[in-house]
Amino acid sequence: MALALLANKKHWLFDMDGTLTHAVHDFEAIKVQLDIPAGKPILESLAALPADIAAKKHQLLDEIEFEIAELATAQAGSAELLQTLTNQGCNVGIVTRNGKDIAKATLKACSLDHFFTDDNIIGRDCAAPKPAPDGVALLLSRWNAAATDGVMIGDYLYDLVAGREAGTATVHFDVVDRGTWPEWTDHKIGSLNELLAAVS
Repeated sequence: MALALLANKKHWLFDMDGTLTHAVHDFEAIKVQLDIPAGKPILESLAALPADIAAKKHQLLDEIEFEIAELATAQAGSAELLQTLTNQGCNVGIVTRNGKDIAKATLKACSLDHFFTDDNIIGRDCAAPKPAPDGVALLLSRWNAAATDGVMIGDYLYDLVAGREAGTATVHFDVVDRGTWPEWTDHKIGSLNELLAAVS
């Protein structure tokens, strides 16, 4: 599907880590700190624990991720893309598996925070985390937007599944050109500048 077809979309939902920002999370190291088995997703592993143990581990996870947020840097082309979409009257929002406050801290560290209102940042504490489509659907509902006029952009399978299940177009930000998850991907880009060129 031609990337240029996205130029008419008005509602843009972005993953954050590894998409608008450079990926710096070492998830396997975090799992060691949280005493979670390797190869298992963090949030789902915590959800399976007794409530009191899960609460303590969630607190530790927040502390780890706040430290990581301070190191965040913006992906090349992110500010230019967000500015272009904003100038065109598009809605832009974040759907992340991070907590909302962690997302806000990350965006501030990258000087991207001014593009997003508080209501346009959806974290794991706002809706069921990706790959569930709940966060995407919540943001679209706040915009009173049709899913068919929305786009979900992310670097991982969970982003693409959440967008597809919510009914949006999906864009895989595939920096290393692995070509993974084609069944969930409408468009594939290697840089945000590719997307910028398509919508400018």
